[in-house]
Amino acid sequence: MRHLSALFACSLAVMTATVSAKDAPAPAGASAAISSTPPASSAPATAAQRAAAMKTITESVKGKPSVAIAPTEREKEESAEVDLSARIAARLAEMRATQAARAQARAKHAATVKAAPPPAPPVARGTHWSYEGDSGPANWSKINVDWGKCSNGNRQSPIDIRDGMKVELEQISFDYRPSSFNVVDNGHTVQVGVGSGNYITVQNRMFELQQFHFHRPAEDRINGKTYEMVVHLVHRDAEGKLAILAVMLERGEPQPTIQTVWNNLPLEKFDTMSPTILLDPAKLLPARRDYYTFMGSMTEPPCTEGVLWLVMKQPMQASGAQMALFSRLYPFNARPLQPANGRMIKESN
Repeated sequence: MRHLSALFACSLAVMTATVSAKDAPAPAGASAAISSTPPASSAPATAAQRAAAMKTITESVKGKPSVAIAPTEREKEESAEVDLSARIAARLAEMRATQAARAQARAKHAATVKAAPPPAPPVARGTHWSYEGDSGPANWSKINVDWGKCSNGNRQSPIDIRDGMKVELEQISFDYRPSSFNVVDNGHTVQVGVGSGNYITVQNRMFELQQFHFHRPAEDRINGKTYEMVVHLVHRDAEGKLAILAVMLERGEPQPTIQTVWNNLPLEKFDTMSPTILLDPAKLLPARRDYYTFMGSMTEPPCTEGVLWLVMKQPMQASGAQMALFSRLYPFNARPLQPANGRMIKESN
């Protein structure tokens, strides 16, 4: 642009000089020649000359490439400042967008966490239980999820056996014989495993004796009466159903079968003694075989219901020394009474 302006100024100067030369007084010879030329033609000639000069200048400018002029140091600094400001503004905009996105993500996460239900408590799968304290009967159902019947069952044992319906109950058929046995202190009671081949038949079903064990005091009551100890003889039929026969123990003469068990107690808990002698479970039975019967449950976890209970009316005797020996091991291992919930109780006439 600067070159174009300079060329334009030069052209004006040339044109002005030309016009001045034409307007200057001519020599004498020339005057005569000029005077012979008509005056009217001088103005158009001057305009034509100017137009021709302008055309020449324009064409010369169009044909020449423009020449770049190097920026000054000040211009460079200003350009650098503008570029830096633009980059800073772009970076700030990017940071603001990132912060806004993060804030939105945090808000979304907080809303999700708030809306989400609380995590489910861990499933209880404990195995340790006892007859008192935090692991006692009131908490059995909390120790293991599979022991729920201990708190929500409606046919739980033991019960206070009252108001039984006196009927002609069939006699229990006992087929007990001297058998091999083993003794274990399982941490809850003294339990005696009995060899196969010992059966009872009742309600047209046959149950095989599996084991017998002891509780102190007796768990079931009879018309409100509590006995000092009880023997539970646990039977199972071919379908896995349980029948538990309970024999109450009161102080009196020594009981030979119980003494055989005490003689073979293991020295350590959870150890098993397997004597070479035989034991006859029939000697644990009273002479009179009248009984109470009702449906109940196991009296220890998992408190399985559907158990047929047969409670002998006549108690057996055991000596004070025999009872004292057991009380040294287990002074109390009885579950509290459970509601009868209107269940039917039958008893022999």
